[in-house]
Amino acid sequence: MSDAPVRWFDVPEAAGLWEGDLVDAEVAGERVLVVHRLDGSFAAYQGMCPHQEFPLADGVWDEEEATLTCSGHGWRFDLDSGTGVNPAGCRLYRYPVRAIDDGTVRIGIPQDGGTHHNRCRGL
Repeated sequence: MSDAPVRWFDVPEAAGLWEGDLVDAEVAGERVLVVHRLDGSFAAYQGMCPHQEFPLADGVWDEEEATLTCSGHGWRFDLDSGTGVNPAGCRLYRYPVRAIDDGTVRIGIPQDGGTHHNRCRGL
């Protein structure tokens, strides 16, 4: 994550998201994947695969293993950490998340003027 100041945005798409589910959302002009883990916590990552920018929400989500396989070319990511499983050495950009008791989920977008996603070409 960036060291820039963060601005917090509500993510209505994540309201009522069941544990073990994920959703694609646009937050302040950025495509974000919001994950509601089985332990009740939330995580947020770039919404596009770092390989060839396929939408990650269209991939195969294994909530028990906490892995997501991109539908484009089968790249797989650990959604507990954002690290690449296959291939290793690639990771998803991770956004800060705040979940509030009333069910609101907020994503922090760094205010550094950049877009926030990692790119990894074929490794």
